[in-house]
Amino acid sequence: MKIAVCIKQVPTRDWQPRLNESKTWIREQDASFEMNEPDQYALEESLRLKEKHGGEVVVCSAGPSRVAQVIREALARGADRAIHVEDEALANADGFVVAEALESGMKDEQFDLILTGLQSDDQGFAQTGVILAERLGLPHATIIMEVQAETSALRVKRELEGGWFQWVAMPMPAVLTIQSGINQLRYATLKGIMAAKKKEIRRTAAPAGVAVRQKILSLYVPEKAKKTQMISGSSAEAAKELVRRLRDEARVL
Repeated sequence: MKIAVCIKQVPTRDWQPRLNESKTWIREQDASFEMNEPDQYALEESLRLKEKHGGEVVVCSAGPSRVAQVIREALARGADRAIHVEDEALANADGFVVAEALESGMKDEQFDLILTGLQSDDQGFAQTGVILAERLGLPHATIIMEVQAETSALRVKRELEGGWFQWVAMPMPAVLTIQSGINQLRYATLKGIMAAKKKEIRRTAAPAGVAVRQKILSLYVPEKAKKTQMISGSSAEAAKELVRRLRDEARVL
């Protein structure tokens, strides 16, 4: 089974974001970066499928040169090789542009299965995997909590709202977006880190004329506000008024 897993490099969760001068993105020169958490679960699931069915796991990422950090980490965890669609303009690209860039690097590989994380921790579009499936002309399923693979077919468990789940049968090749928590993550060993240095990373340029479909006009740090309201009257009257405000104004009841 030949499996592709798409990963993204995002700012670390513990880093306090600082906006650039135009307030359209973060100050990347001040940021520290890590592998997107949902993508880590997609990588782990691909490695488990390889261990069960054999084959190859290929890491695919579209982004600037700094993305090599998380690509090497994925190789150290057990991926066999990598494809890096390298372009500095992809640092804060939207899901459509990233999917188009990934397609250009993956279209000649003939993968049996393509896994992505459900969404990214920085922009959270949750669209890259879906758009990639459409561009490649492949069936897809989202919010996957379990994958059962056979020779040419899949049976996947999707997470729905309200604690419900759904089992879906689908053919391969296919694209799946993986939900965080589907498995228990493994980490790179010293042996894996040393082996990663010898694994292939095929670098390719982003396709010419990629059209930007979405532009960030402005970002701002959430503002903290505190407003205290005093409710007068007897205890019964105050309780009645409090319930009314929680129901009609705050809409939490």
